[in-house]
Amino acid sequence: MPAARTVARIALSSFMVAAGTLHLTTQRQEFQAQVPDWFPVDPDLTVVASGVVEVGLGAAFIALPRRRRLVGGLLAAFFVAIFPGNIAQYVEGTDAFGLDTDTKRLLRLPFQPLLVLLALYAGGWVGKGRGREE
Repeated sequence: MPAARTVARIALSSFMVAAGTLHLTTQRQEFQAQVPDWFPVDPDLTVVASGVVEVGLGAAFIALPRRRRLVGGLLAAFFVAIFPGNIAQYVEGTDAFGLDTDTKRLLRLPFQPLLVLLALYAGGWVGKGRGREE
């Protein structure tokens, strides 16, 4: 596996474990503010569940390099699944994590597709040498 892909996998893994930990601890209320009003599950339960998923996917991406394609695909799907929450934060004008203006909330939106691409790249779905096992 190319070194850049390994670095991307480890960096994304670390980011996910850190973000998931924040979901479960000090930033729980901030994350609750991002759960759209229309979402049919309690915001706290949503934040806890997504935090557990983030920690799990992040840990698996590091601990299971031979399953990187599976985990990378699941991580990309997770990023797609939570994107409506980011859109809702913009549309509803919800302040969280310093995103306190429509411009800041709008500028954040393109980063979610980049995370999807990063997960697919780190997982070996896209880019040169895709699909090869270690």
